[in-house]
Amino acid sequence: MNRLSLYDRVADETASTVIRRYSTSFGLASRLLDARVRQHVENIYALVRVADEIVDGGVTDAGLDSVHAARYLNEFEAETEAAMQSGYSTNLVVHAFARTAREVGFGTELTEPFFHSMRMDLTDTEHDQASFDRYVYGSAEVVGLMCLRAFVQGMPIDAEQDERLVTGARALGAAFQKVNFLRDLAADFETLGRSYFPGIRVDSFTEEEKHRLLDDIDADLRTSAAVIPELPKGSRRAVALAQGLFAELSVRLRKTPAEQLVRARVRVPDPVKARIALGALAGRTPRPRPAAATLSIGAAS
Repeated sequence: MNRLSLYDRVADETASTVIRRYSTSFGLASRLLDARVRQHVENIYALVRVADEIVDGGVTDAGLDSVHAARYLNEFEAETEAAMQSGYSTNLVVHAFARTAREVGFGTELTEPFFHSMRMDLTDTEHDQASFDRYVYGSAEVVGLMCLRAFVQGMPIDAEQDERLVTGARALGAAFQKVNFLRDLAADFETLGRSYFPGIRVDSFTEEEKHRLLDDIDADLRTSAAVIPELPKGSRRAVALAQGLFAELSVRLRKTPAEQLVRARVRVPDPVKARIALGALAGRTPRPRPAAATLSIGAAS
């Protein structure tokens, strides 16, 4: 093994360690991916996790202010872009990410909107619909598109199928982000001073608003579920598991009263996670709540 091969391996191992220490749910889903695809996805999420740390408190916990955070984020983006061009970085997480980007075929068309959304976290405490849509696209949908490129690497697909898969990947990324916003509603406001959903206030959050947000989330989940059968076998089970976990969260959020939702974080119990994982292993694709049922529940609340 030459020096670069060893460095590549250490970079991959570093990325895997980063993401597994930060996300148990992600670790559960990633284990269902084929090994090659799993490493690419872990490399992507490790870079995303480090960027999140810069804007979500890691820098301020070190006693520095938002000006320093912005500078570190700019430097992190510049280093990422340089590595994507050259294929090398002295930062192990960046090196692993850049190798993945070059191998599976994406570039700054996806990293630029991602880093733009990260900057929004340093400056924007509230959103209108336009800025919310931009934020969700850059912070979540493009991550889904990065992963999609890893899923379909080497797979013969035509333009029509690629368009369907892109739509599904964006929808699943958006659903993930919106679910996290909803269950972290109070924490984001109280700890980080952010209110992501346009027009939503923590101190006056209502059942009607909750159901409206969940109707939108369930629509995204239906869109993403429709294309899971078209994914390669080596990725399909992991995506089905992730889809199932967030669909279950959506159900539990809908059952949780709005006034309770702003005080406690809803989670999926481990036995339920295991049941969903077994279903994914068996090849079952989760079926999100039908639109008609969603509307009837919202109307009844």
